[in-house]
Amino acid sequence: MDLYMMNCELLATCSALGYLEGDTYHKEPDCHETVKDLIRYLRREDETRDIRQQLGASQIIQTDLIPIIKQYHDDKPLFETIIRLLVNLTQPAIVCFGKVPKDKMFRHYFLDVVSYLQGYKVAFADEEVWTVLSRKLYELLQLDWESRQEEDSLLIERILLLVRNILHVPADPEEEKRTDDDASVHDQVLWAIHQSGFDDLLKFIASSDSEQQWCMHVLEIVSLMCREQTSEQLARAGQGRSAGEKAQDELELQAVRQRELADRQAKIRALGTRHSRFGGTFVVQGMKSISDKDLIYHQPLKEISQVSFDREKNPKRKPKNRQPMKDGDTTRRSTLSIRLFLKQFCEDFLENCYNGLMRTVKDNLVRMKTQDHDETYYLWAMRFFMEFNRVHNFRVDMVSETVSVRTFHFIETNLTNFYEMMLTDKDDITSWSRRMHLALKAYNELLMTVNAMDTSKDPAVRDSANVIKSNIFYVMEYREIFLTLLRKFDETKQPKTYLKDLVETTHVFIKMLERFCKTKGHIVVQKKRKKTKRRKRTAEQAGPPEPSEEDLNTVWDGLSGDLSTFIQGEGNLPQDVAPFDATLDTPLEEQRVQAMISIQDSLRSGDPGRALATLRAAREVWPDGAFGSADISQEDEFMALREICFTALPRPAPEQSEENPEPGDEGGK
Repeated sequence: MDLYMMNCELLATCSALGYLEGDTYHKEPDCHETVKDLIRYLRREDETRDIRQQLGASQIIQTDLIPIIKQYHDDKPLFETIIRLLVNLTQPAIVCFGKVPKDKMFRHYFLDVVSYLQGYKVAFADEEVWTVLSRKLYELLQLDWESRQEEDSLLIERILLLVRNILHVPADPEEEKRTDDDASVHDQVLWAIHQSGFDDLLKFIASSDSEQQWCMHVLEIVSLMCREQTSEQLARAGQGRSAGEKAQDELELQAVRQRELADRQAKIRALGTRHSRFGGTFVVQGMKSISDKDLIYHQPLKEISQVSFDREKNPKRKPKNRQPMKDGDTTRRSTLSIRLFLKQFCEDFLENCYNGLMRTVKDNLVRMKTQDHDETYYLWAMRFFMEFNRVHNFRVDMVSETVSVRTFHFIETNLTNFYEMMLTDKDDITSWSRRMHLALKAYNELLMTVNAMDTSKDPAVRDSANVIKSNIFYVMEYREIFLTLLRKFDETKQPKTYLKDLVETTHVFIKMLERFCKTKGHIVVQKKRKKTKRRKRTAEQAGPPEPSEEDLNTVWDGLSGDLSTFIQGEGNLPQDVAPFDATLDTPLEEQRVQAMISIQDSLRSGDPGRALATLRAAREVWPDGAFGSADISQEDEFMALREICFTALPRPAPEQSEENPEPGDEGGK
């Protein structure tokens, strides 16, 4: 009964917005308050997203909200409220439900929401709507920071979020039935964006230093605009095919036709000339059945090789968690006009926006000013635009921001992190696998760009490529990452396209390394040193014995007075203490143990000032309470040092045999 009453209330609320008569929409006097009521309804929807589904079924966006935007866009309060409602209604289904539901009923609700979103996307393929949004966004961007209010900034963000939501809606190939070189719904939306001039506003925001706060929104929108395209197709759009390419296509077409004819003739021969109902029964001589007699075969045969015992066997089914992962990326070739538009957009974006935008996004990622997983858009943009630049018209200055050793380190770090999360986060393996694949593509394109720099005619560009290669070829992590990824490949967690890209990237790296070794006169080769077996420690080799309690009391009585003086601030503490050294390969936990031992050695050797200075320095490095809290009192600090002095700390065993380096560990080649 409650659900029925809710439907009645929603129906009455939607009716109170107004009505459409021909091409003219007549709004009711309380239309603004009605839109606010719909926003309140959405706040009270349950986990099935019932309000959202009912509004989608009533097609409120197609019949009411979009006509109001087109006709009453000068009513600022109403326009801002409707944009706010549209952002809520068009948010992705994965955001509404948190993740793709596994329950059958919730999965059904999830698919219903997706179908409603696809209907909204069709309605937004309207040039007039995008013209209104472009005009409003242009007016807001014209305001300087002194005259721009908080409401204006909120409206800018909501317009960008609305565009993101519309472009994020997945395509429905079965419903659209679009082939390559045909305009899909996504293409129609892109063309409306282009005709309204909204893409120029995106390029302005990306290139403006005063609009850097919207950088992540712009990068996400650009990635969604080009998600169905490949950079190679866009870079070569509008170029005529060469005679060699045409001849190759003809040869491939002839090969396919010959294959089809051969398969058809083989099927005809297999049927034979006899009618199918005279198949008969055959005795296979020389093949024994379960008895000692010849095998009797009750199927029509043309040749003896057709005898098979697997006709009625059911294939063994694999569990879902052991089936090979399928690749979820889908690409298609849009119409020529869309490809030419996106090609021009990418050219302008590379020339005016790429370096500045990527610098800002990288800074936000490092400072953790972004949301979770926003680094995927950075990796996508790096791979897409660097490949476009390399295929279309290679210029290093266009992508100079992302061609550096720091970029190699950033991708390698994220690649390792994605792999570790894929192993630990069992509930979200697919997402981590896709992020890992995206990082691998970015790494591959970075290597391809450095390889293209190596063949440049400009000596400065070749020198820069040599500097980068000298760094990545001598760092062990960059060399061994491909071997590790190949050994850890798992078809249940990673698709075959990932393995293909991994093999290609490894091939490019090895070829670059081979050419680098040939051009250099010598290269340092490091070999692992063999360790000799350690001998068992005898009693004499076990180190100095632990002092007795009487000896420790004597030592403490001698230094407690000076220690109290230092704690009260009446003495000068040494300044050259360093409990932590970031340049060492020693783990942080081992350095903490070493700091504790150093404090104890200073106390027992009669140097309380150095012990107190080391304790306070270690407290700043490890503020977890192991060396006392930050607001520790003088009495507690005194007792903490006494406890360290009297405690028998475990000390690392001394090395009894050194590593014997073999001749030729490091040398020239």
